[in-house]
Amino acid sequence: MPETIYVRGEGGAVIAMDLPLPDGIQERYDSGLLQRVHPDGAPWHGAPALQPGPETDDEQGESNPSAPGSGRPGVNVSKADWIAYVVKSGRMSAEDAANYTKADLIDLMS
Repeated sequence: MPETIYVRGEGGAVIAMDLPLPDGIQERYDSGLLQRVHPDGAPWHGAPALQPGPETDDEQGESNPSAPGSGRPGVNVSKADWIAYVVKSGRMSAEDAANYTKADLIDLMS
């Protein structure tokens, strides 16, 4: 039986998700766009249930330039990665950053 966790999405809704998360959802969780919460929406303070996978793009072991903690993302990564980078920099909230185009976010962080 899969473990169920609750996450707060970008729009603020609390959503029940079974582990393992689908790849796209896992990427948004890893980048900080989704936050783990309790079923009532209260912040989660327990041990992390999700262990990040290897930070590689492919099986040859190439480093992922948009991995958390590796600095500025590459221009070819997703808009979600740029939003997470802008949020981590403290420039604006995820909701505000989502209103910009990816090109605008790249220019903002130049």
